[in-house]
Amino acid sequence: MSAQLALDAIEVHAEGEPGRILTSAAGLVQGGTMTERLRYCRENLDWLRRLMLHEPRGYPGLCAVILTAPVNPGSDFGIVVLEQGGFTPMSGSNTICAVTAAVETGIVPAEGPETTVTIDTAVGTVQAVAHVSEGKVLSVTVVNVPAFVVELDFPLEVPELGTVPVDIVFGGQFFAQARVADVGLELDPDKGRELARAGALIKMAALEQVNVVHPLTPEVSGVSLIMLHTGDREAGKQDRNTVVLSNGKLLPHDPSTWTGALDRSPCGTGTSARMAALHARGQLGIGEDFLHQSIIGSRFVGRLTGTTTVGERPAVLPTITGRGWVTGRSQWLLDPSDPFPDGYTLGDIWAPQGP
Repeated sequence: MSAQLALDAIEVHAEGEPGRILTSAAGLVQGGTMTERLRYCRENLDWLRRLMLHEPRGYPGLCAVILTAPVNPGSDFGIVVLEQGGFTPMSGSNTICAVTAAVETGIVPAEGPETTVTIDTAVGTVQAVAHVSEGKVLSVTVVNVPAFVVELDFPLEVPELGTVPVDIVFGGQFFAQARVADVGLELDPDKGRELARAGALIKMAALEQVNVVHPLTPEVSGVSLIMLHTGDREAGKQDRNTVVLSNGKLLPHDPSTWTGALDRSPCGTGTSARMAALHARGQLGIGEDFLHQSIIGSRFVGRLTGTTTVGERPAVLPTITGRGWVTGRSQWLLDPSDPFPDGYTLGDIWAPQGP
């Protein structure tokens, strides 16, 4: 680079999960559709992902969003999500962050107490409703893409853990979801290291044993995220979960890579996928509120509004409601002489990145 790169951002968190909304990076992204843009980011802009999410500008729990011009008539903007494990097509918490940032800063003008925001993603166009009072976004309801079950209780052979039944479900990304009790743990924040390790082991096994491709968007494939949850619904029991996000390559021969970061929010795409699995088990009805709590006690409210199909698969229509807060504004710079143009990771807090 011959000139200094400058990127403007709005810093937000959604129920505790931090999101960096990049408002001036759209010019770096090419493609006429959101699928083409996602592919372009994966093939050409991984340096940007590392620059924003790795040190000295980022940290292991951070996600980000590139706001792009819309590709469909009537849409307000497009999003490409940057996570520690790569670029992803959709994220509920990051969508809440993006909508909160867009409405509170005037990128999308607030139009009364309920402002509808239409967003293009690589897995379809989604709508969100910002609930606004005096310019403040009180909450955001995301009308997510259809969610569907691939397998229930798939017997996954997991190193160190044995056979773990997992649900393979799509909620915007592909998840493997397991009962936390089946890995011998509880959803205790003080057990974060152990939970992350269990999630990493499950993901490593799922990538080897589970082959999944979205029926309509073949670029979206493979299990991306692992959810550990409280299991079957019971009266009086709070449904809780944690989602493990990899922040390095998982290498079967290197146990030091078997780690990751825990989603601080209840995870929007994960909640969508969880509701699809519960509905398939007869434990969640259409129109019923699903209160889903994170590892830190924050909450999303999910609801299934109907049924549909994705390709030949039965699917459900999920919504997620959660709160976001703008925490700051920032401008991130990269000087041509900076010795760390891709950022860096250090083994004291980061997973080994592998070859």
